[in-house]
Order: sequence, then C-alpha cells, then structure tokens
Amino acid sequence: MNIKKVTIAGGGTLGSQVAWQTAFHGFEVRVYDAFEKGLEACKKFHQGYAKLFIARHFGTEEDAQQALGRITYTTDLAEALNDADLLNESIPENLELKHSFYREAGKAAPEKTIFTTNTSTLIPSEIVEAVDRPQKFLALHFANGIWDANIGEVMKHPTTDEAIYQQVIEFAKAIKMVPIPIHKEQNGYVINTLLMPFVSAAMELYVKGVTDYESVDKTWMIGSGASVGPFGILDIVGLETAYNITKMWGERLNDEGRLAIAKFVKENYIDKGKLGIKTGEGFYKYPNPKFQEPDFLK
Repeated sequence: MNIKKVTIAGGGTLGSQVAWQTAFHGFEVRVYDAFEKGLEACKKFHQGYAKLFIARHFGTEEDAQQALGRITYTTDLAEALNDADLLNESIPENLELKHSFYREAGKAAPEKTIFTTNTSTLIPSEIVEAVDRPQKFLALHFANGIWDANIGEVMKHPTTDEAIYQQVIEFAKAIKMVPIPIHKEQNGYVINTLLMPFVSAAMELYVKGVTDYESVDKTWMIGSGASVGPFGILDIVGLETAYNITKMWGERLNDEGRLAIAKFVKENYIDKGKLGIKTGEGFYKYPNPKFQEPDFLK
C-alpha cells in the first residue's frame, strides 16, 4: 500500500472523525473545507477527540498531541491535494455539489491520487462522470462515530481498478477499520440500507402524531435491549444528514411522506439550530441526554 498522505474534504461531523482517526494511526492528513468557519469547527472537534481518546485509553496524551501535529487545515483545494496519495470526500449529499467538487479536484490533484467518496446514499456510478480518473475512484464509507462503529465500507463501480480497490481495503485496515467489501453498487451500502428504513419508520410515527419521539425510543430500547433508540441515533448521525438523505429520496421517488418528514425536520429542528450532538441539541439535549437517565425506561 503506497498511501501516506491523505486529504479529507469536508471537516464536518464525520469528515472530522475520519481525519482524526487517520492521523492518530500515523498518516499525514490535510483537511480541506470551503469555509474557514468549517475548519475552525473541525479544529475544535479534533481537540475534543484528543481528550476523548486519552479518557478512553485509546492512547496517551503524547499520542494525541502527535496526531494533532499530523493534521493541517486549508480552504485552498490545490494546497490540500498537493502530493496527496488518497482523497476521502465528505461534503454534503448533493450530487451537483459533488460533481463540481470532483471536477475541481481533478485539476488540482496529482495523477497518483486515489479518489474516494464517503457519501451516505449515492453510489460511485452517479458521481464518476465528473471524475477524471474513474479507475482510481470508489467509495470508502464510514459510520458515525467511527472508533466505535469501526466499519469501512469499500464499494467499487464497474471500472474501478481491482488493485486500487485492494489498496483502499488495506488503508481501511491501517486506520483500524473493519473493511466491508461491497461487490455490487447499492445505495445506502450495508449500514444505511439497514438503518434508514428503521429511522424513517420512527420519524413517520412521530411526524404523523402517532406518538412522541421519547416513546418511540423507549419502545425500541425496552423491546430490543438497545442502549439507544432511533431518535438518539439520528442525533448522532446529525439532523442535517438525515434531512438531506430523506429529501433526496423523497424527490427521487416522488414520495410525499418522505418530503413531509424532511420539511418537519427542517422547520422544527434544523432552522432552530438543533442539529444533534454536534450543536448540543437535537431531539435530546447533550452531553446528558434524557435517554441515558436511569429512570428513562421506567
């Protein structure tokens, strides 16, 4: 595997985690974000992850400081991709935006750079028309938070070079992910194919007024023995991500139910700055959400 320098495009909730995990395991990382405020938020995430890793005994304070030292930040795409061996893209779930990004990335990146997308719902074949190196393009998808849900879903498209595919699998292993090889393109990969119907059903119950979100979570947690319910999961994933995915599929399928859910989430949560754990409030308030209280299931 000839991957040493990694560029992460998008410093949000998941992109920041990928950058940190990669740097912590010895790779040189550059974080690119189109906006300076995005980079500032990413830096704060990384300071928090450093403390988290120390507290959870994933490494020493020296390990965490060394990881921080391996990360640089820039709003200049050419600078971000200069001499990069691998790019992992975590920009918003908007196909036009991704096409525009990859056209610019193709101009800025050296020929050797492998392009990978961390898209949650799109497949490589939907993006590849904007990529100047289709044989070196594929998906490497992570789950939130990646040090606990440590899977790396690796999905190629029909013209991905097999050697590149194997390199990305090896890279996933190197940053302590469990590689999940996906042999046929599938929107939602494995994790979201399983997860989205689950959280969509929960949202439908809430939006239709069948019951409140706490009762949905209680039902699931009691019935399954899980430590978190679907609305707690949505807070972890981030309500912007959930909104973008729901809206996209609502528009694609002309599904009024999905569109109604997306509108509800936007008006009642996103527009009020309630984006989930990353803003301190989504369906629950953090760092001490109600579903973690001892009497929540009573």
